[in-house]
Amino acid sequence: MTSRAGAQLTRAVILIFAVTAGTSAAGLYYLQPLLHDVAADLRISTATAALLVSAAQVGYLAGLAFLVPLGDFLERRRMVPALILASFVALAVSAAAPNFAVLLATTFATGVAASAAQVVVPWSSSLAEPERRGEVVGTVMSGLLLGILLSRLLSGTIAEFGGWRTVLLVASGIQLLMALALYLKGPAGGQAAAEESYPEVLVSILTLIRRHAVLRQRMILGFFAMACFSAVWTAIAFLLAGSHGSPFHFSEFSIGLFSLAGVAGALGAPVVGRLADRGYLRTVTTLVWIVVLGSWGLLAWGGHNVIALVVALLVFDFGIQGIQLSNQSAIYALDPAARSRLTTAYMVMYFLGGVAGSVTAGAAYQAGGWALVCEIGLGATVAGLLLWTVFAVRARWQGSEESDESDESVELVTETRPAMASGI
Repeated sequence: MTSRAGAQLTRAVILIFAVTAGTSAAGLYYLQPLLHDVAADLRISTATAALLVSAAQVGYLAGLAFLVPLGDFLERRRMVPALILASFVALAVSAAAPNFAVLLATTFATGVAASAAQVVVPWSSSLAEPERRGEVVGTVMSGLLLGILLSRLLSGTIAEFGGWRTVLLVASGIQLLMALALYLKGPAGGQAAAEESYPEVLVSILTLIRRHAVLRQRMILGFFAMACFSAVWTAIAFLLAGSHGSPFHFSEFSIGLFSLAGVAGALGAPVVGRLADRGYLRTVTTLVWIVVLGSWGLLAWGGHNVIALVVALLVFDFGIQGIQLSNQSAIYALDPAARSRLTTAYMVMYFLGGVAGSVTAGAAYQAGGWALVCEIGLGATVAGLLLWTVFAVRARWQGSEESDESDESVELVTETRPAMASGI
């Protein structure tokens, strides 16, 4: 990286990158706390409304798999604004959607365009001077996390006064402003000089999956973790709105406030990271899975007690974020030269879990309410913990690419710590 590139990365540009990452990722979550209102307005069932969450996640998966690798080939100053403009169009059409079919299609498109967040991060990293790289990437990833957390609060606040369509209209306006700001202020260059063709890059991702057992294992664990996370945050919108006999009847604004419980994950990440830094990656992984396991009892109780629900969400989100951090710490140590491709492999499986969780949660809540959602989530967590136990025991007997004593297993955890926000 040249000093000229470093000079281009001013505080204003870093701020624009951070906000861009946040507003792009937020597009996946604006409707999540408003599913009850969407279902009532379009006269569809809660299970059908929950498909909107799945559509956004499937779109994001497609963007991760097929668009993010293009950051190695295309001029990012043009590519990212183009994706954000696509988000603007998709959100604007969603706001005017006359029926569920149109809304489902445009929500999918919004998810595809949200992959811009995962192009902005390596763009900022490639432009940063080595001594500032961690600071810059951390700032951008903090913006992404805040976008995810605040999207639900913003949507709840706006919907309180103008309905869910107004939420999407405001969101589209924000994206138009960000596309303009990034095009005018975004530094030129920043893409890597790839020697492989685009098809070869995609094929090499499959090669990495075949080569690294640790990657395959962490992909499976990520699938279960994200399925649990997506199930909770999909079903909780129905629970808090009073659907199917729920004792709660909160407003859209109040439902949005519950998303702030996700701050627990951000606050707890440094604790998990420090333990991983000291060589206890396997131990950390075990502990955070146990935390998630224990949180299901609190979540079930929270179906009848709002204080218990808030505490449960704090504990649950901390555990899920810890799983994400430990997974990324492990996979990024496998091949430093292929971290983007490792990320693609892991995140595709991670969001497949999100799709499975949201679809299951919508159907489960309609069939058996919050209690059934918690029972299914508990089962998924038990399965994940059992699989992790098998993986850890096998690694101790056979030797592994990750271990509590290996420096390799925690290589550059500082870089991966902020990246956990990208899987919320």
